[in-house]
Amino acid sequence: MYNVASKKAEEFIDHQEIIDTLAYAQSNKRNEVLIDAIIKKAKLRKGLTHREASVLLACELEEKNQEIYRLAEQIKIDFYGNRIVMFAPLYLSNYCINGCTYCPYHLKNKHITRKKLTQDEIRKEVIALQDMGHKRLALETGEDPVNNPIEYVLESIKTIYSIKHKNGAIRRVNVNIAATTVENYRKLKEAGIGTYILFQETYHKESYEQLHPTGPKHDYAYHTEAMDRAMEGGIDDVGLGVLFGLDKYRYEFAGLLMHAEHLEAVYGIGPHTISVPRLRNADDIDITTFKNGISDDIFAKIVACIRIAVPYTGMIISTRESQECRERVLHLGISQVSGASKTSVGGYANPKDEEENSEQFDVCDRRTLDEVVRWLMEMGYIPSFCTACYRAGRTGDRFMELCKSQQIQNCCHPNALLTLKEFLVDYASGGTKKIGNEMILKETANISNENVRQKVIEHLEAIENGRGNDYRF
Repeated sequence: MYNVASKKAEEFIDHQEIIDTLAYAQSNKRNEVLIDAIIKKAKLRKGLTHREASVLLACELEEKNQEIYRLAEQIKIDFYGNRIVMFAPLYLSNYCINGCTYCPYHLKNKHITRKKLTQDEIRKEVIALQDMGHKRLALETGEDPVNNPIEYVLESIKTIYSIKHKNGAIRRVNVNIAATTVENYRKLKEAGIGTYILFQETYHKESYEQLHPTGPKHDYAYHTEAMDRAMEGGIDDVGLGVLFGLDKYRYEFAGLLMHAEHLEAVYGIGPHTISVPRLRNADDIDITTFKNGISDDIFAKIVACIRIAVPYTGMIISTRESQECRERVLHLGISQVSGASKTSVGGYANPKDEEENSEQFDVCDRRTLDEVVRWLMEMGYIPSFCTACYRAGRTGDRFMELCKSQQIQNCCHPNALLTLKEFLVDYASGGTKKIGNEMILKETANISNENVRQKVIEHLEAIENGRGNDYRF
């Protein structure tokens, strides 16, 4: 039986509820009266249920679809403005004991070069990332209790935070590691992580078990209930995601939103982020053997409908997607993008390692961080390297209260300008610097609060003249 407040995976992600939801959406895909009512509710900026959002996803009325896209764009602006947060993944180890059929790190892949970074190698990777201008990382590692125990992850986090190179510093480490215990989540919280991220891969239990035939990840319930344990361990910012292409996208969409509703119902805090990765080719992975791939058009509609259904969440798109695809969905709801990503172990300090060590997946957008930053600004977006909320304690319910009331921009907009200025002064090419300074001048003039505007101007001048950085609101 479906129970959104249950802590049992098969009750808050109830298979029959999803089947009934998809049948309801299918039967109403051209129901103009119902679709209008759902859109009207969505305009209140309070979100939608998984069933309501599924109707919009299934909608076949082109005029209404265009209205959905326009609403998604407006909601993105209302909650997140024109800021796009920048980050990069950092792969620590590709040792893994799982048998995931879509990932080249699976245990049976014997020809892949296995590697685990030493703390000295981590320092080199971090310095390379700092020299690009990155301030926020997403830590990645395979599941292997012998090679990648929690102690290794904790030591690595400590190392990362300790490195100060020139004006560089990694100010926040988000963590994407396998489902673990409440005790280990508590340790991650104490280590000062930002968001704990874990992709469900697929919410369809039967498919999940077939796609994960061996290893601890085979346990559907343990994996699906990980966010509950993370919350119990004190991590109040968690990130959801599915790997689109593994199962039917409508099923995954409904399950994803049910998971978000569950977190809201039990903890009063929905997901801090939702990621929308699509299946990609990798070392011994051929995506043509998977039959549930989705087109760019469907992908764009998924992004728009998630933005409408969960207006407060940050939405992430990685370099799995091409520049063209990323450009298309940015205005529909995306608020975070990766830049200059390497998905191999040691790939930043030693780019040749990308040839020697297989990437976890094929990267489609291989531009430098400077190129990505300039591209964003040319489209009118403010690239933000801000991590202020994490460090100021604006996490969990405190962040959500500000975000849902659309007040978070009072902090995020000035902080985005200050961190962009840091990037321009320390790392940007001449052309990027010119565009960036013009944008900062324009955006600073738009700050309505006189006191905040004057303080931003003072901080910008201090950064420009080398009188320190890391000013924040």
